[in-house]
Amino acid sequence: MYPLKLHKSLDIDKWATYSKGRQILMIANELNRAKNFIENGKTEAVNMCYERAFELTDLTSSDVKWRGKSRELRRFRELLAMQYVEEEKDATINQMLYLGLIRLSADAYRMLYPAKQ
Repeated sequence: MYPLKLHKSLDIDKWATYSKGRQILMIANELNRAKNFIENGKTEAVNMCYERAFELTDLTSSDVKWRGKSRELRRFRELLAMQYVEEEKDATINQMLYLGLIRLSADAYRMLYPAKQ
């Protein structure tokens, strides 16, 4: 794992103490922030959100509890990178990335979309 630039207080050991759901929600939070910046045309701020999401995704991929889903996490990161390099950020793609990410963790999905009782 490379030294983190944007999450200096985190390392793989601390990150591993978080549940899978919490890890996914922290990454998703960056995409949610990016959505707000996309709507306001603030491309530089969107890229900063994506850079933070890259770091958190890399930490997540390094966590042993994600061994069975590492391919999906790497694919998510690849698709996020494709959005990152685009000059014009697409809110629809950002939302699709967000929803796909949330679906990687049943706990995260249930926290955001509780079943109606």
